[in-house]
Amino acid sequence: MDRQVTLLTRDGCSMCDRAARRLAELADELGFELTMTDVDAAAAAGDSALRAEFGDRLPVVLLDGVEHSYWEVDEPRLRAEMQRS
Repeated sequence: MDRQVTLLTRDGCSMCDRAARRLAELADELGFELTMTDVDAAAAAGDSALRAEFGDRLPVVLLDGVEHSYWEVDEPRLRAEMQRS
């Protein structure tokens, strides 16, 4: 099963930048697809739901569309989840 990790982020967020770098490394190692979504850009395009739900906790990591962790990558938990797939 292919796993999908989405990082919810916003421009200028240093914590988001760190999470993005680490997730990119882990994607290569663990074999998941990584996408990034800027919640402010999505809101400007007419979809404000992500910013409304997650905007005060960025960065947020979604695993297969479900919230996995926020503010930082919970690497031990992510590794464990990847082994279950």
